[in-house]
Amino acid sequence: MAKSVTAFTCTACGAAHRKWSGRCETCGEWNTIVEEAPLSQGPGRGLGATRGRVIPLAGLSSSEPPPPRAPSGIAELDRVLGGGLVPGSAILVGGDPGIGKSTLMLQAAAAFARSGTSAVYVSGEEAGAQLRMRAQRLGLADAPVRLGTETALRDILTTLDAERPDVAVIDSIQTLWSDTVEAAPGSVGQVRAAAHELVTFAKRTGVAVVLVGHVTKEGQIAGPRVVEHMVDTVLYFEGERGHQFRILRAVKNRFGPSGEIGVFEMTGGGLAEVANPSALFLSERGQPVPGSAVFAGIEGTRPVLTEIQALVSPSTLASPRRTVVGLDGGRVSTILAVLEARCGIPFAGLDVFLNVAGGMRVAEPAADLAVAAALLSAREDHALPAETVFFGELSLSGALRPVGQAENRLKEAQKLGFSHAILPEVQRVEGGNGIRLSRVADLTSFTGETFGAG
Repeated sequence: MAKSVTAFTCTACGAAHRKWSGRCETCGEWNTIVEEAPLSQGPGRGLGATRGRVIPLAGLSSSEPPPPRAPSGIAELDRVLGGGLVPGSAILVGGDPGIGKSTLMLQAAAAFARSGTSAVYVSGEEAGAQLRMRAQRLGLADAPVRLGTETALRDILTTLDAERPDVAVIDSIQTLWSDTVEAAPGSVGQVRAAAHELVTFAKRTGVAVVLVGHVTKEGQIAGPRVVEHMVDTVLYFEGERGHQFRILRAVKNRFGPSGEIGVFEMTGGGLAEVANPSALFLSERGQPVPGSAVFAGIEGTRPVLTEIQALVSPSTLASPRRTVVGLDGGRVSTILAVLEARCGIPFAGLDVFLNVAGGMRVAEPAADLAVAAALLSAREDHALPAETVFFGELSLSGALRPVGQAENRLKEAQKLGFSHAILPEVQRVEGGNGIRLSRVADLTSFTGETFGAG
């Protein structure tokens, strides 16, 4: 008789261990390893002598047309999906609690249903009365969306197999439980089993399945990372509680470009799409003030202009504060070190605060020049010209390196009324799009030309 094998799995990263320990050797987290019964024992000594079937193979060249897409009518959502929803695809949507995931998914389900695509919304967290109240508040009560409230995976799959909708929204994957897994709902085994069954169902039947997932305090999808590898598309719903803007970002997409974003605005009637996010992010800019610089960035395939705000003030602490919102803190520390080592401009004894206006998150290295300009402007109490945009990557030597899609950045800036751009000297630009270009070789020359120092 085969001996039962006990598995130990990390709830943070999903890594399997042979025995329990206090610290996961894969991700380094403490007290995250739990005991689980394995999903299946499997053969003990390989596959044996039984042969399998021969898999049909095909060449790389194919005359098959691209998969059809079902547009929702929400332009920002269709942009992130790559043009619409692909039948049989599995989509994972994550975000902080209360950020608007359920609101967005209910609006998306209603938009698909109104466009002729049959939609089913299954909630394991809210009652049917709560969903109907939300639909009335959002003006979606007349949409032909069929609602269901259930957490048993077997019942959900049976219902979807009987209904065969075009799109099914499951809110959320952490509330589902399978009767074949001896673990509590939300555990690694349950999340992995539920995701596997739903993805398999989507591929077998052609039903597009949208899974809503919670995130951890680090901002990652809760549960094993293997769930992100199982699905076709992973979307993160980002935003700050104090801002009305919400960013839907595609970090993985097998049917479209990854890194694409869709911008929404939270209103009393739900989430409204923002067709021109650059104008919205810059709408509150007034007269030029020290510490403000406009960065011409690229998010996916879309140029987006955002405002980098900096504040530098004398510190009364032994270790000055470095507060960064919307940017990579490590990269900001590197820029501060380059300013001190290459330009001779110290920030010791000064508190530094950096923020990206509107709740936007910028991870592009091309923002280095804009961040440096905002820091220098705040430190020297010298306002930058209001009609100027910045972009360029900063190296450790202080030199400015070229970035991609410069023409699209300049075109977006010119469309919003900017007439001047500061960019790296080695940046190749096919035409200036009517904008005056100022090229700088390194951070030292930029500091001297702009602030008269260095």
